[in-house]
Amino acid sequence: MYSLSDFDFDLPPDLIAQTPLPERSASRLLHVDGAQLVDRSFADIVDQLSSGDLLVFNDTRVLKARFFGVKESGGKVEVLIERVLDTRTVYAQVRASKSPPAGTRIRLADSFDVVVGARAGEFYTLTFPDDVFELIDAHGRLPLPPYIDHAADAFDEKRYQTVYAKTPGAVAAPTAGLHFDQALLDSLAAKGVQFAYVTLHVGAGTFQPVRTENLSEHKMHSEWYTISTATVAAVQAAQAAGKAVVAVGTTSLRALESASQSGALQAGSADTTLFITPGYVFKTVDRLITNFHLPKSTLLMLVSAFAGYDTIRRAYAHAIARRYRFFSYGDAMLLTNQTTRAK
Repeated sequence: MYSLSDFDFDLPPDLIAQTPLPERSASRLLHVDGAQLVDRSFADIVDQLSSGDLLVFNDTRVLKARFFGVKESGGKVEVLIERVLDTRTVYAQVRASKSPPAGTRIRLADSFDVVVGARAGEFYTLTFPDDVFELIDAHGRLPLPPYIDHAADAFDEKRYQTVYAKTPGAVAAPTAGLHFDQALLDSLAAKGVQFAYVTLHVGAGTFQPVRTENLSEHKMHSEWYTISTATVAAVQAAQAAGKAVVAVGTTSLRALESASQSGALQAGSADTTLFITPGYVFKTVDRLITNFHLPKSTLLMLVSAFAGYDTIRRAYAHAIARRYRFFSYGDAMLLTNQTTRAK
């Protein structure tokens, strides 16, 4: 049985990537091939996939979800939208010197007022005066991860978004997808690699470390996902042909596995609190493209479950020694499922 301290590691701060590379596909790729660790360029992913393999992307689009504002009392407030509930209502984190009670009005971005409603756990319900997505896009700021030490600029607004982003609702990017540019997608398509899409709106909880040594006591954050019948059909076709189902990012994997708890992938929409740790048997995903994750994070636990705990420890030690770039703007790994139908 693993505990929290088993997922800690020392990372030199200068390996935390603060800015993206000029070209998306210029990142490095650590190919974990059984016991072998192979240093590649991310563009080499084309050679590591076969015609008929299925890449499953998360098409969520990152919202400009961060706002600064003031309460009626004049107190300063920072708001981070966590989830859009409907065209006028959101759940949000609200940072203020005193918790705002229901009925409080907050002026955001010196442009419009929202009204505080009921609490929903750690979040507040906020009611917007007009269409949420329009106001967010017009007045919000892109919420870069907490380990990136600069405010988002125009370059971040372009690069902290996948080229195939479609469905707005995330407050963090599905970062494995940031390595794909259109030229790389075209090369993959020309080889016969198939594409499918899921939507999982990444929440701010993705950055939160686990704080309980006993992993069974950790309460996983909830994220909303949807999987179409077309994606289910694409997965079934790949499986029937003996081809690999390759999740682009832990968020795509989490959506696919959440919808496979009956044993086979099911179409539909739901909230997921699936917490994957070593011992979990993967039901749908054969290979995974992923970035390097935070110490003591649920995502590090997930990749350890997928590729093997000892394998991931060796891979991370190799990446640090070879000075790979870590986290959202960093480099990537290619992993193979070691629990079930590994290809």
